[in-house]
Amino acid sequence: MDTNRSGVVVRRGRPAGPRTIGLVCAVAAAGALLSGCGNSGNDTGSPQKSGAPSGAVPATAPASPTGSLSADQAQRKALVPKAKVDYGQALKAAIAAVPSSEAIAAELKGTPTSPYWDTAVATTDGAAYAVRVDAVSGKAEQPRPQSDDPEDKQQLAARLTKATVTAQQAAQTATEKTKGTVTTIELGDADHGNNNDTVAWTVGVVTTDDWYETTYEIDATNRKVLWMNIDQD
Repeated sequence: MDTNRSGVVVRRGRPAGPRTIGLVCAVAAAGALLSGCGNSGNDTGSPQKSGAPSGAVPATAPASPTGSLSADQAQRKALVPKAKVDYGQALKAAIAAVPSSEAIAAELKGTPTSPYWDTAVATTDGAAYAVRVDAVSGKAEQPRPQSDDPEDKQQLAARLTKATVTAQQAAQTATEKTKGTVTTIELGDADHGNNNDTVAWTVGVVTTDDWYETTYEIDATNRKVLWMNIDQD
């Protein structure tokens, strides 16, 4: 781990495991919501909220030698091009399936023959729903309600209130720094410093020249990059 000239913490190697719930599991009481994703430059989905852009952060990883892709790189190379629906379109479909909801997460999953987006949306009272969206047709399945625990809902409602940056704005910030395809995005508590009150988006961007994944944590109030990780495995 080191710090670049912009003061952003740079991590290399495989990212840490999920800090929060899975999209198809019950919302964990103390966790942040896991994974969202999409393609660069897409600005569809939930209504935009305010947020000032942050400065550029170099995030170029050395290219893989031809023919030496890791298992993770090979998996991304096989799956990502098969998704005809990007993260923004998937989140838009999920929001349409749950009235008065906001996007909180999405992740590209499945196989090259059956790719899908595992998305999550929530209403302002903290009620969360998982929605599977076909990554080829864009069709959303029936929303699946998540945890009914009052504490879970209260924590999520507070997180939504604090977040003034949308998933689309966070993804745009990430792809302005690393050109590629957004495959994961999540809204949760920041994993940076000792300030547990900071709400942040975690965005994963896959570069199609080397199939690496660069993950950014972006402050959900001002679009400042808190840290980045380049997965070179």
